Amino acid sequence: MAPREGTYGLLAEFDTPGDLIRAAQQARLDGWRRMDCYTPYPVEEVAEAIGFHRNKVPLVTLIGGLMGLAAMFLLEVWISVWAYPLNIGGRPTYSWPAFIVPAYEWTILFAGLSAAFGMLALNGLPALYHPLFNAPNFCDGATTDKFFLCLEALDPKFDLVEAKKYLQSFQPVSVVEVEY
Repeated sequence: MAPREGTYGLLAEFDTPGDLIRAAQQARLDGWRRMDCYTPYPVEEVAEAIGFHRNKVPLVTLIGGLMGLAAMFLLEVWISVWAYPLNIGGRPTYSWPAFIVPAYEWTILFAGLSAAFGMLALNGLPALYHPLFNAPNFCDGATTDKFFLCLEALDPKFDLVEAKKYLQSFQPVSVVEVEY
């Protein structure tokens, strides 16, 4: 059975992080792939339980740093060799050792900015709306003392009735349908 139009998924509420971790691990083992967990504080085991291993921020930072290095080095070469060459004391116009310190500084600058803006972009921030904000139990306890597992309707295994039975087998506090 296909999910109803406008259904984001099903949200199960748990009282302890251990219950959430067990439910997430079992859901992953049973073939669920489109799910997410929400906790009021970081719980490292949850990321492992849902199979989250993607982190592209280091790659974005490396690319940004290399772009900063190349940009400053090429800028200095262009200025010193082609745009405004100066012959000072018989030194060559292309003197790469003099270009190292500014190029290093731009490497650090571009890497830092790439890390910050890349993290925001990869996290989809700023996000002023999320469908989970429509769930009353999520708004009441997500930032204080409740732990949530959301099975998304985009998952190929998602069937509203079967998914609700499946989540209730973990004995959560509540299971609610989340609408867009």
